[in-house]
Amino acid sequence: MSRAWGVDGGQSAGARPDEARRHNRAALLRRLHVDGPCTRATLATELGLNRSTIKAVVDGLADAGVVTEAVPAQRTGAGRPSLMVLPEPEAAVVLAVDVWVEQVAMAMVGIGGQVLGRHSWNLHHRTRTPGEVITHVAESAQLLADELAVTAQGAAVSVPGVVRRDDGFVHEAPNLGWRDIALGARLGSVLKIPVQVANDAELGALAEHVRGVARASTDLVYVSADRGVGGGVISEGRPLRGARGYVGELGHLVVRPGGRPCYCGSRGCWETEVGEAALCRALGLPEDAKRGVVVSELRSLATRPAPGPLDEFAEWLAVGLVTVVNMMAPELVVLGDLFAALPTGVVDHVRGLVQERSLVSRATGGVRIETSPLGRDAKLVGAAELAFEPVLVAV
Repeated sequence: MSRAWGVDGGQSAGARPDEARRHNRAALLRRLHVDGPCTRATLATELGLNRSTIKAVVDGLADAGVVTEAVPAQRTGAGRPSLMVLPEPEAAVVLAVDVWVEQVAMAMVGIGGQVLGRHSWNLHHRTRTPGEVITHVAESAQLLADELAVTAQGAAVSVPGVVRRDDGFVHEAPNLGWRDIALGARLGSVLKIPVQVANDAELGALAEHVRGVARASTDLVYVSADRGVGGGVISEGRPLRGARGYVGELGHLVVRPGGRPCYCGSRGCWETEVGEAALCRALGLPEDAKRGVVVSELRSLATRPAPGPLDEFAEWLAVGLVTVVNMMAPELVVLGDLFAALPTGVVDHVRGLVQERSLVSRATGGVRIETSPLGRDAKLVGAAELAFEPVLVAV
């Protein structure tokens, strides 16, 4: 995981004292937010700061009510123990929103990633318009804030579409029927706080990197399947966003020329072979089957002997992943959303096919392929982490 390192002594030549203090404060708070409580001694070691600097930063945060200190429950060695520093979750709170095709989930999240309260509601054709969603988000956010007696200092929204990261402009979210929506600006004007908007798979990658299976990985690709297929990339510990933030449309890699038509205008896109509709076809279900029915059917496959109904599906999943691995050379590929519900045997088979067919995977000794442990919360967790990025600097 990437770390925010402190500034101490001569580490940052020419830095003014107030800049160094702000940097050290943000680095320490980021460390507590991501990795949880620890002692002053540990903070000094990990951030490269001396004890007097750590004391000054912790004392300042404690005076502001952002952290508290306590004697560790377990003491090691003789002498006075180093005090444990704990973040106060309600000292800085953000609003995280995850817009799905059929549902919206939102949560108030405090420092440390603690979910203070959450709410969700179903979307129908008439309630899926941007205006309806914005209104409902604003009303629900106010209800949550009143109920919890907290104030969000920032917000972030996950959207299944092509999002311009500069300003949260949604160019296209086809499964929602959205096009050219200034979501960041419109929601920010209603909530009266800064609002960031990002592609859902990008936020899935961020969530896995900070709090999921990819905590120790600096190069990863997150691939998720809902109605469509999307991807998020972390490269050298940072999100890979491309021009204006338009990156990660892995579902539109053409894997089967002349195949099924895709809404993007092409034919044989990867998501036409491994998206939700394709998975339903492979399982013998209607293409519009409810998510719960699809997941239940996938779970039932775990007890069935091979060969199974997902053999061809696994083949197409591997075809796309080989291309992704050869292009990106990640340490880790994380399968999210419906892919995370695939039976272990199917994932093992796909893993073997990628290792066998990918030149990069063989050259690097094997790219890890894992399913997401965060489940449906991955994008919500990622939205919270995105919202916290500027908040932790300003606390």
